[in-house]
Amino acid sequence: MLLLFFAPLAIIIFSTLTSVPLLFGLYILSGFGMAGIGMGVMHDAIHGSFSRNKMVNKLMGYTINLIGANDKVWRLQHNVLHHSYTNIEDHDDDINAPFFLRFSPHAKKNKLHKYQHYYAWFFYGLSTVSWVTSKDFVRYARYYKMGLVKNRRTYIEGIFKMAAWKILYFSYALVLPILLTAISPWLVVLAFLAMHFVTGLSITLVFQTAHVTPNASFPLPDTHGNLESERLAHQLETTCNFAPKSAWLSWMVGGLTNQIEHHLFPNISHIHYRNIAPIVKRTAEEFGLPYHSNGSFASAIFKHFKMLRDLGQMELQTIPTHQN
Repeated sequence: MLLLFFAPLAIIIFSTLTSVPLLFGLYILSGFGMAGIGMGVMHDAIHGSFSRNKMVNKLMGYTINLIGANDKVWRLQHNVLHHSYTNIEDHDDDINAPFFLRFSPHAKKNKLHKYQHYYAWFFYGLSTVSWVTSKDFVRYARYYKMGLVKNRRTYIEGIFKMAAWKILYFSYALVLPILLTAISPWLVVLAFLAMHFVTGLSITLVFQTAHVTPNASFPLPDTHGNLESERLAHQLETTCNFAPKSAWLSWMVGGLTNQIEHHLFPNISHIHYRNIAPIVKRTAEEFGLPYHSNGSFASAIFKHFKMLRDLGQMELQTIPTHQN
């Protein structure tokens, strides 16, 4: 995946490229590589499951910085918040959407939401553009206010390091191609955005189809801040697999076809998920717990579409939702 990301960029930078279709094709290939790094390399590494060697995990975790995002922000957003508070409104940042999207029945509804199942896909494609520009800085500031960042010195250092990584990324992903190709800078920018559209759409669909789906629950804590289900049951109730028989797709998305197994055992390498899935399913059935799975990625996307449509029409709910 690293090669798939960097090789097309190297061709763009070091060759005398004059073909606009080839420029777009290379950037789009790089977009698939970027998505692969996000799902199959840095994701495992930041969970500590890429290797048994902590230093290898740390180094491979930095690959998220090489694609314009930030390892510290991802660790807080994903490992700390998403995995601890899956599908819980105001706690899980994966469902805390901008005003024009609604991912939870407990989020406020507005008139735009009834059309979101049509336009959400466009914004999914733009999600990584926001990610590599402003979102990391905004979230890091919020996490600092939440007390998730050690102290102000750590926060300031984090901001400077984040900015340095992003400058490096934009240097080789956009600035050098603009300077070193004979193609119009505006076309290079459009090709760069096409790369991000491929990445954003790919990553968002893989993550959102696992949680924003009719099968998933959206629990709320009680007045004491407690949830009805214990941690492992909560993950089963809020997560859904897709395409369990597709080894090829599993490889492409870093094992995230088996989101249930990932949420139950985030510190295990994704290469084991498909092997332990039958055991997890049998155990869930034995204890009367749900085990949600869609037969294909296409069916998972369709159900996500349906959920977006339903959320666009559903009124604000103040009690937990439990799906079957």
